Amino acid sequence: MSNYPLSYKLSWLPRFLKPSLHSDAEDFGPAAADLVVPRPARTVRLAFIGDISAVASSRAPICDPRLKGLLGSADLVIGNCESPIVERVWARFGTWLGTHHAMKEAFFVEAMAAVGIRHERLVLSLANNHMLDQGIEGFEETVGALQRLGIRMIGTAHGGPMLPVNAGGLTIGFAAFTLWRNAAEGLFSGRVSTESNPERWPTASLGNADLFCAVPHWGWEFRHFPQAETVVLARQLAEYGFGLVVGHHAHVLQPVDLIGQVPVAYGLGDFLGTALVRQPWPGRIGGIFTIDVSIEPESRGKVVAYRMHPFMRLRDGDRERLVPVADLAGSLRGRVEARLERILGIAQPD
Repeated sequence: MSNYPLSYKLSWLPRFLKPSLHSDAEDFGPAAADLVVPRPARTVRLAFIGDISAVASSRAPICDPRLKGLLGSADLVIGNCESPIVERVWARFGTWLGTHHAMKEAFFVEAMAAVGIRHERLVLSLANNHMLDQGIEGFEETVGALQRLGIRMIGTAHGGPMLPVNAGGLTIGFAAFTLWRNAAEGLFSGRVSTESNPERWPTASLGNADLFCAVPHWGWEFRHFPQAETVVLARQLAEYGFGLVVGHHAHVLQPVDLIGQVPVAYGLGDFLGTALVRQPWPGRIGGIFTIDVSIEPESRGKVVAYRMHPFMRLRDGDRERLVPVADLAGSLRGRVEARLERILGIAQPD
């Protein structure tokens, strides 16, 4: 069984139809900042994207060249694989209803090509509530597909709590975990990382890295602002030694915070639609979060700058079209910019 409280379950549909706005951007940090001045001559760029799924689409997306160029310029792209990658579904009824996720390998490969993400530069977290939606068989098929495609995975129990990944000469230590699961604990145990407290991880699990990055699947869905306990966990991760925290699960864009010198992106929304085809417009706002990290000897591993790049997922027949907010027109653009002003403190970061 899932571990969601009853109040969470009862609020799902109302919040899906109307995501909550219970706070304000002024309670958080800036959406973009330069943290090291003057800027080091050599940096590595990380680009984080939100949840990836095929629930709301049957064809690969159309991607604006500017967004494609942004992703293509990154040394490493990190996202959340929200749907098991399977050729046949094991939970037929739930998949038909949309409560159980499934994604064909062909769709995934075509989608990544359409947005300019190369397999060798992609890191995907499997630590999310949907990863056992197609049972153990679906989980194992997902792992096999990603291994075959040459895509690195984080958030699996087999790989341990920390995976070191080389990016442009830097070693980034990624730790992914999920606080939520849609199936029994026994199914997740030994497969998906669910421990959020690094002190309970194996001794020396952090190992050696130039920068440690936490990728939690946390919080409540369809809330534009994180819960108090999510903020507390972010601070605990920063205190433990993580220099970067980027979360998923809310399916809507959430604010950026700065805890000391540690950037925290609470939620990037969906990169490819994980909810229903006719999702209300606030849930169609997503973000690409870029991080520049120094590789100069005197500042190696330090976050130099970060920036949130909002975009919009528009329906285009049986697929989605990813466009910058500046390309929106009419009343939709006004509503999106007002929402970004509320969440990020600025309508369109440059």
